[in-house]
Amino acid sequence: MGKEALLGSFRVLDMTEGGALLAGRILADLGADVIVVEKPEGNSARLIAPFYHDIPHPEKSLFWFFYSANKRSITLNIETVQGQELLKKLIEKADCIIESFPVGYLDKFGLSYTDLKRVNPRIIMASITPFGQNGPYRNYKGSDIVSMAMGGFMYLTGDPDRPPVSIGSPYQSELHAGAEAASAIMIAYYYRKKGGEGQYIDISVQHSVTLTITNAAPTWTLNQKIIRREGGSRLLGFIPGKAQRLVRPCKDGYVIFVVYGGQLGARQNKALTEWMNSEGMAPDLMREKDWENFDLTKVTPEEIGTIDGAIDSFFKVHTKAELYQWALKKHVMLYPVSNVKDLVENEQLVFRQFWREIDFPGLGRITYPGDFVKTSEIPCQVRRRASLIGEHNEEIYGNEIGLTQKEIVALRQAGII
Repeated sequence: MGKEALLGSFRVLDMTEGGALLAGRILADLGADVIVVEKPEGNSARLIAPFYHDIPHPEKSLFWFFYSANKRSITLNIETVQGQELLKKLIEKADCIIESFPVGYLDKFGLSYTDLKRVNPRIIMASITPFGQNGPYRNYKGSDIVSMAMGGFMYLTGDPDRPPVSIGSPYQSELHAGAEAASAIMIAYYYRKKGGEGQYIDISVQHSVTLTITNAAPTWTLNQKIIRREGGSRLLGFIPGKAQRLVRPCKDGYVIFVVYGGQLGARQNKALTEWMNSEGMAPDLMREKDWENFDLTKVTPEEIGTIDGAIDSFFKVHTKAELYQWALKKHVMLYPVSNVKDLVENEQLVFRQFWREIDFPGLGRITYPGDFVKTSEIPCQVRRRASLIGEHNEEIYGNEIGLTQKEIVALRQAGII
């Protein structure tokens, strides 16, 4: 990529799976030449749903489409001697390797950081594991729900009168770790560019999840108080001992609206009451309320219940767009909860050309989320669709490593690539 990309001269071997693939995707978006090193049958992430048109197939995973965009793909069986030698040849020309194998897996094949550093002293290696490379949990297996639970995130998620829950997005914990890995790799690269050496990066998924609960941990450290979940649809802090409504249903989805007190509440509660009254839906309590002196610390549960119930009934006969446009006009803090369709059609994202269409063999044009950051000099962008299994074997093994076509065919027949 040269000067056309921020990381144009940086080559990465990506041997991760699941959400850890995000690390390579971030680097690839910034212009790095990221090569996914897959098993001959393909990366396990290719089997993660959802699938294009709901047809399960390793070349139709939408998860794979996103997290492997901008990457090239080769296949390699590193459990064979020839596979290990080929990986070392790739290491000679690489700047970085990212892997998410169990602790000690690569060591068995002479592919540890110490081994690979002998091949390329400038190599940067990042390992992503559930609990890190050392400590009493180092050999424990992990999954998304395990990491979210043991990282403390789950305790803060869900309703207070029910057990903790994990959020619905799959591999969320590994995505946090992948983002941390990408950041650490760029710092290590900067260090190396300044005259330092390559280095080893140990990423713990549990660490990464714990870093997300930035207010909960300090609250315990400073006040010996455990922050408890109150449900994502509620807001704490204004009514003593009671959580306020935050997410409210409307005619075609949900919006965010909070009943505030003080000067802000006086303005928007009065404006909403006037609109509700014009349609005959404002109860006496709201029409007669002195909003200028409305004090949330003194409101009774019955009173706030009546107000919330009336607002919910009113919102249910109006669409997100109607409520949002009224809020903009009246300077009220109300905003819609967007679904994926809303995001694709969102005028702000469309204007900034966030969505990109990329041709995919046999499937037509696929809509991709675009650049995650805009820079004034060098673009961060989606340049390449996700690769087919081993799509770049000949390009990399032949043109870049120097193997002959006959050697490539033999390696394929032997199940090595």
